[in-house]
Amino acid sequence: MPLFNLFKKKSEKEVLQDKYKKLMGEAHKLSTSNRRLSDEKVAEAEEVLKQMENLA
Repeated sequence: MPLFNLFKKKSEKEVLQDKYKKLMGEAHKLSTSNRRLSDEKVAEAEEVLKQMENLA
């Protein structure tokens, strides 16, 4: 990572993308142990995806 990007603030879209990736990762991990919680994480991720679409 170049030094000039070190202090660059993330855009709202980048923040939402990171949140979406995190939620989907958690859902994947939970899918083997707790299907209900996994489904809840996927639903949260879909809400984040809708927010990203509204930004575009």
